Amino acid sequence: MPITRSYLFVPGNRPERFDKALAAGADAVIIDLEDAVPEAEKDSARAAVQAWLSPEKAVLIRTNAAGSPAFRADLELCGHPGVAGIILPKAEALDDQITGAAKPIFPLIETAQGLWNALALAQTPGVQRLLFGSIDFQVDLGIAGEEELGFHRAQIVLVSRVAGILPPVDGVTTAINDDAQIRSDTLRAKRMGFGGKLCIHPKQLAAVHAGFAPAADEVAWAGRVRDAAAAAGGAAVAVDGKMVDRPVMLRAEEILAEATRRA
Repeated sequence: MPITRSYLFVPGNRPERFDKALAAGADAVIIDLEDAVPEAEKDSARAAVQAWLSPEKAVLIRTNAAGSPAFRADLELCGHPGVAGIILPKAEALDDQITGAAKPIFPLIETAQGLWNALALAQTPGVQRLLFGSIDFQVDLGIAGEEELGFHRAQIVLVSRVAGILPPVDGVTTAINDDAQIRSDTLRAKRMGFGGKLCIHPKQLAAVHAGFAPAADEVAWAGRVRDAAAAAGGAAVAVDGKMVDRPVMLRAEEILAEATRRA
C-alpha cells in the first residue's frame, strides 16, 4: 500500500470546505481545530465537524494541544466514526488519555522538548508517524532559516527509523503559488528521508506528489540494476560504471515498487 505523501489542512471552522478538501486529491485531509480556529469559535467548529463526520469520509483531526481547555472535548470528538487518526500539536509526551483513544496518533514535533522526547513519542504504541511542525519549531528555538533546520530534520528521520515507524512528514511550505519552491522543499524532504509533506492549499498537491514520485531517470536506473543483477546470477556486477551490492539492489527494488504503486 502506498505511503501517504500529502496531508492537506482545512480549517475546522469552515465546514463548507470539508468536502472540497476531500475532493482535492490529497492522500489525507486534516481538519484543523487548533491554529486555524479562533478561541471564540472552538466549540462551534467542533460541533460543525461532528455534524459532518461519517465513516464514508475519513479524515484526521488536529486537536488543540494537550492540557488546553479544548483538548478533552477534541479528544472525545476523535472517537467518532470517520476520524482516521489524531494529529497532536506541540507533542512532548503521550499519556493514557491520548493512547487510550484507540486511534492512530501523529505527534507534531513543534518544540525543543518535543524533539528531545521524539524517540519516546515514536515508540509509544499507537503512534503511526512523526510530523514536523517546522514553523512553530523555528519560533521555539529562535531559528531564522530553513537550512538551519537540517540537523533537526535528520534527527526526526533517524528517530522514526530506530522506532520502526513510517518515515516522517515534513512541515508546510508557506508559499501557495510558487510551484518551484514547493517542489524544491519536497525534494529536500525526500532526500533527507521524509515520506510525506504537510500542505496548506490544494494548489500545492501536484508539486508534492511529483516530488515524492520516483523520477524517470531513477526508475530507468533501477530497472538496469535489476536486470544486471538477474543476469549475473549472484556474481559481482557493475551498472553505469559502479559496483552493485545488496543495499544498491534493495534500493532499486524499492524504487521500482514505488513506481508500480504510483502508476
